[in-house]
Amino acid sequence: MQYKRILLKLSGESLMGKRQYGIDPTRLSDYAQEIKAIVDKGIEVAIVIGGGNIFRGVAGASNGMDRVQGDYMGMLATCINGLALQSAIESAGVSTRLQTAIKMEQVAESFIKRKAVRHLEKGRVVIFGAGTGNPYFTTDTAAVLRAIEISADVILKGTRVDGIYSADPEKDPTATKFDHITHQSVLDKGLKIMDLTAFTLSQENNLPIIVFNMDTEGNLQKLLSGEKIGTVVSAKQ
Repeated sequence: MQYKRILLKLSGESLMGKRQYGIDPTRLSDYAQEIKAIVDKGIEVAIVIGGGNIFRGVAGASNGMDRVQGDYMGMLATCINGLALQSAIESAGVSTRLQTAIKMEQVAESFIKRKAVRHLEKGRVVIFGAGTGNPYFTTDTAAVLRAIEISADVILKGTRVDGIYSADPEKDPTATKFDHITHQSVLDKGLKIMDLTAFTLSQENNLPIIVFNMDTEGNLQKLLSGEKIGTVVSAKQ
């Protein structure tokens, strides 16, 4: 396997599957099987998941809601998704822990770096909920922050497209795909991969990011086996 410890970043919307809202049990089960396959290979897996399938703080703010209040609602949405993903992964036969940046002792552990690392070392999948625990920060930022804290080798950003393109491939048929690109080139070209805070944090800590299509069966395992899947973003070309 190419990496020993990874952080997998999933969007909340990815859990909707073909639905318009909420969580698709079939999609959850598919993800759980993909994750189990790499855990069985000895990969240590941490996960950060968004909450956009339930509530997005920015959207609430645009409709007149207090931004801070909306962001806290979004954090709780990520915890709901974390619980759902935890249940699916455990049903697949893999031990998990859900750690949250906001205390909720009855349903999850509070985030403690040393505990998280110990769980990973014991082969448990660790799911990080509630983002960073602070408003105005996205789950992208939470993903990069947690990856740095647990000394992950790479961030795998699962999306519905197979990498980074020069333009939106769903809107521009002439868009070209990058197999490898540097952090600086992403910034120079104005490509939207993560929010700027998250991406800058990744760049400053030389943390590579791989953007790939999580919805294609087997992609996660192929990527970690060294196949050229998706787009690699790193400090050097």
